[in-house]
Amino acid sequence: MYKLVLSALVSMMFALTPPASAARADSGVKVTKVKKATAGKARFKRREAVARQSAAPRGEKIRRVITVRGKRKVVYQRAESTRTYAAPVVRMTAGDRAGLNLTRDPLDLASSVALVLDQNNSEVLFEKNANIALPIASITKLMTGLIVVEANQDMDEVLTLTDDDVDREKFTGSRLRLGTRMTRGELLHLALMSSENRAAAALGRNYPGGVQGFVAAMNAKAIELGMMDTRYVDSSGLSSRNVASARDLGKLVSYAYQKPLLRQYSTDPNSVVHAGGRTLQYNNTNYLVKMPDWDIGLQKTGFINEAGRCLVMQAMIQGRAVIMVFLDSKGKQSRTADAGRVKRWLEAFVPESSMSIIRSQPASGITEGG
Repeated sequence: MYKLVLSALVSMMFALTPPASAARADSGVKVTKVKKATAGKARFKRREAVARQSAAPRGEKIRRVITVRGKRKVVYQRAESTRTYAAPVVRMTAGDRAGLNLTRDPLDLASSVALVLDQNNSEVLFEKNANIALPIASITKLMTGLIVVEANQDMDEVLTLTDDDVDREKFTGSRLRLGTRMTRGELLHLALMSSENRAAAALGRNYPGGVQGFVAAMNAKAIELGMMDTRYVDSSGLSSRNVASARDLGKLVSYAYQKPLLRQYSTDPNSVVHAGGRTLQYNNTNYLVKMPDWDIGLQKTGFINEAGRCLVMQAMIQGRAVIMVFLDSKGKQSRTADAGRVKRWLEAFVPESSMSIIRSQPASGITEGG
């Protein structure tokens, strides 16, 4: 009797439970049976399915592996857009914020600011936003070198790099380890040729009055040279508060060119130094000094995000001594490409006396000076 009752109950349960195929049909999802896979293969397929889903365009069918009542099933569903794209990070320079990138010029320069001078008579041959003060990055080191040279400090004195020379403004690295001992001349060479930040910091720290005294000397020299739009706060240029106009930098290049050591150190293509028991190869940050079609007498490059790519140069073109200044250029090679554009433009004028002055007007609403 007991067995008969139990059999009846089981029969009733099967009768009331809809078949699996009917349940799947009610769900509106097409289901295809697959062979039972190992746990490792299942995990791989799930990852593959998720990856395929992420990559599928919206509206296409995608294959997914799901579990229904303990059994893995393969289903096909229309893809919903699941991939998200992070917006690109756009770093605006100080020039961009001022709208200088909107200024157009006949040479189609990539630099927001440019100035070309005849070195012998200071005649302006080309200018673009030249009176607007902007961050100048490592162009600062040209003034650093000038202060060291004019102070007649001993170039053979051995200086030691300390923790005070570490960059805590932009957290840049250096191949010069703390405790490295080098002469002042070696540090000046690396600062001008390879834009070595720790070298520039050590030069400022080992000046009478320390860093504060060095920065004061930099600003005093700027005033002496008539660089009224210029302000320095450090010896390396890592701070965006180091600012100058292209007109001011033209004056600096013209004056610094009179110092043979600055000419030599800034234009050396490369140098091998022995520091901290290691032999280090340094190259010039301006590859134009190695080019046979360029005759460069003095140069300095610079870059921080706020300043963009910067370059100042003295060069001989068609027998004429010319000073070039490029600030806030976009693209790693754009500043040197702009120098090439100016060089070709100058070479196209024969005779030299026929050169005309080109002035690009600043974008509307921009305040000049600084």
